Amino acid sequence: MKTLFAQFQERVTAAPNRVAVHHRNCDTTYSDLARSSAAVAAWLQAQGLQHGDRVAVLIPNSAAFVAAYLGIQAAGGVVVALNPDTTPHELTNTLGDCAPFGVVTGAAAEAPLSQVAEKLPSVRVVVRVDEKSAPVFPQSWKIAAWADVAQHPVSQSPALPQLEDIAQIIYTSGTTGKPKGVTLSHGNVAANCASIVEYLRLSADDSVLVSLPFFYSYGNSLLFTHLAVGGRLVLASDTVFWNRVLDMMQRERTTGFSGVPSTYAMLLHKSDFRTREFPELRYLTCAGGGLAPAVVDRLRDVVPNVELFLMYGQTEATARLSTLMPNEVDTKLGSIGRGIPGVELSVLDDTNTPVQPGEVGEIVARGENLMQGYWNDRTGTERVIREEGLRTGDLARVDEDGYLFIVGRKSDIIKSGAYRINPKELEEVILKLPGVAEVAVVGLPDEIQGESIVAFVVHSANEVETTAEVIFEHCRKHLPRYKMIRDVRFVDSLPKTPSGKIRKNDLRNVDDSVPA
Repeated sequence: MKTLFAQFQERVTAAPNRVAVHHRNCDTTYSDLARSSAAVAAWLQAQGLQHGDRVAVLIPNSAAFVAAYLGIQAAGGVVVALNPDTTPHELTNTLGDCAPFGVVTGAAAEAPLSQVAEKLPSVRVVVRVDEKSAPVFPQSWKIAAWADVAQHPVSQSPALPQLEDIAQIIYTSGTTGKPKGVTLSHGNVAANCASIVEYLRLSADDSVLVSLPFFYSYGNSLLFTHLAVGGRLVLASDTVFWNRVLDMMQRERTTGFSGVPSTYAMLLHKSDFRTREFPELRYLTCAGGGLAPAVVDRLRDVVPNVELFLMYGQTEATARLSTLMPNEVDTKLGSIGRGIPGVELSVLDDTNTPVQPGEVGEIVARGENLMQGYWNDRTGTERVIREEGLRTGDLARVDEDGYLFIVGRKSDIIKSGAYRINPKELEEVILKLPGVAEVAVVGLPDEIQGESIVAFVVHSANEVETTAEVIFEHCRKHLPRYKMIRDVRFVDSLPKTPSGKIRKNDLRNVDDSVPA
């Protein structure tokens, strides 16, 4: 097994002039990336970076991000990619935890970074990709411009990282609490990369439209898989207006597209995706949450000749754990499939005994892609990495053929009266209504029942608005009385993490005065 960096160097040798990154009408070739990443590595080492030192990257998806990602690893450093649209509080938590040697920052992150600078004694260097603002940084920090760093003289080729070396720390999105630093080795990345490349059948002829951020594990997997095979990353610069993303897909003739459930909700309900043609598009992938069967059916109606991969994973598993293959969607709709190559999945009960078909238990994973642990959190690591494998916290049932069906997160289960209710089932029922673009069902405090079942609904922009009474009537037809929605609240949008996952904790903490 070879590290990503070793595979990248092979692609540079094989096809130096092949385009690696397309962004804002500019092409960056594999040889361009090799030169700039080697310069970044040389500059960092000249500043005193030691093996294992962390370097935070606080810039949006771009060719500079990819060069920084490769260059930091080539220098023996550890990449800590963070959301550039951040706050001082978030930076204090993440940078205070990982204690970086340096920071690569863009304009958006400079102000919050300067506000917490005195709390970051480990930082020695800052590389500024944009120089539009004039932040005040400590005099002890060496400040450099990206243009200079990316052209730093290189006296020797960078040393190859080893599989056991730490490659990166990805902080979880924090949907249920404080983010944890998932620590991944080069071996973890290489193992998951090989699995994904195999089942997606990726090659140098592939190009993917990237709308997911690279600081998110799913987006990060697009980066490392395509660099490994010599493919092309087409970076979307505007995901507010989805028709512009579709324009880019058609113009650049991308063969792949990846999204989370909310991505496909936006494409189907707030763009003209249904009326376009994509002759070069070979596959779609979805992860980051279950894609409701009703949405799957709509997607397949729109692009019937495109392969749809329904995937499941966790940051703690580098990115991916299972997939439902396109030829299995008809017979196993609603399933997350089975473990991908190199991954073994079990569904265990509370005594660590495999459940029988139809029974519910917790998904436990084993494989070379599983994290080394949480950074600076031995207790948290020991809580999820056990002798039997990685405890995912996801509940599922398994059928007679070994296919897994997610029931929900342990933390999402609604406790209403004497019942334990899976919100995912309710969400899938409501999403069958044509006027619903998105829905999230949560339990809110109730003096009598313990928790009352509440649905937060986003209307579809392209269809007649659905009323609360229509939703109630629809649920009465399809759900038993004890699972009935007690309240419907219409909202313009659902709170989400930067990676597109719904923040159900935010919904649970809404003010009681929110109108129904």
